[in-house]
Amino acid sequence: MPRAKTSLIEALKKVPLFNGLAEKEREILGKRALPRHFKADEPVFSEGEPCSGLYLIDAGRVKIFGSSKSGREQILAIQGPGSTVGELAALDGGKYPASATALTDADLLLIRREDLQALCLQLPEVGVKLLEAVASRVRPMIGIVEQLSFSTVRQRLAALLLRLASQDGKSTAHGVEFRLTSTNRDLAAQIGTVPELVSRNLGSLQASGLISVRGKAVIISNPEALQLEVLSPH
Repeated sequence: MPRAKTSLIEALKKVPLFNGLAEKEREILGKRALPRHFKADEPVFSEGEPCSGLYLIDAGRVKIFGSSKSGREQILAIQGPGSTVGELAALDGGKYPASATALTDADLLLIRREDLQALCLQLPEVGVKLLEAVASRVRPMIGIVEQLSFSTVRQRLAALLLRLASQDGKSTAHGVEFRLTSTNRDLAAQIGTVPELVSRNLGSLQASGLISVRGKAVIISNPEALQLEVLSPH
């Protein structure tokens, strides 16, 4: 059943990229937005595929990743509602430089490149925001390169756990607690290693008393000590 245009327009309001649009402009874009539903693990687009446009995430989560010739993944980002996917290719008209797959069931809106170009010509501030979105995507990737080049698996895992705790953690009597929603395979893909080393280093951090793992629940008893682990020379 086709999605109502009013709900498409409401979805556009959640996207920071289009915050500056007037209601009428949002209605025009909403009429051209194409709703797309993806099941968990279903590809949104693949690296090297011609760009069909810019995707906006209305609901669910999408991972962006690169793959080596051997099939090993490196997760570049995980995006949720209000985020955009495929900005660079939508800007330059080239092929998608990375792949995107739905981590969960996800509702996306596709803004075709020609419609996006017309909007940027009409409203230059949208083009500026699009460039800012690309820059915000590139900056963390520089950090990923630095981590892969200069830190150990243990340090990269500790840094990832601290980041997850800052995003979704809650303070308890025992420390900062959060739930791991990713598998060891996905964690490995985020820090450039293999699942076996994720498991081994989770055990090592737990044996050191830096974290406690109970099923999917992780407790960081002393975030400052774990941060020192990240910064320690190796």
